[in-house]
Amino acid sequence: MEPMDAGRVAELDLAIGARLRIRRRQLDLSQSDLAAALGVSFQQVQKYERGANRVAASTLLIAAQTLRTTVGWLLGEEPSGREDDDDVFRALAKPGALEILQAFNLIPEAPARAALLALAREMAANADD
Repeated sequence: MEPMDAGRVAELDLAIGARLRIRRRQLDLSQSDLAAALGVSFQQVQKYERGANRVAASTLLIAAQTLRTTVGWLLGEEPSGREDDDDVFRALAKPGALEILQAFNLIPEAPARAALLALAREMAANADD
């Protein structure tokens, strides 16, 4: 088995951090709530979620228990049928992304959702200008 290169390790840290953040937000836990359960500062949780600091195995286990999921899910090892999960979780880890998705899902009318999507796509296309 070959060792992972630094780039792949950094990607893994980012993916784990994104999953931590998404699951924490799904459960409506603050960074301080998770930090208290892990026995670390909320700043440390921020670093975990950004992928700036690596999460120790023992901390990952406590996080999984606190977040009512599995270590395998946090590591991205549980199959979901999607090959782009890491990209999705990194995108959802951006500030405001989960809130936009939640608000989008609350819009009952399909034309209104389509208009919002068109607006977002237009804004993204103009971001390169």
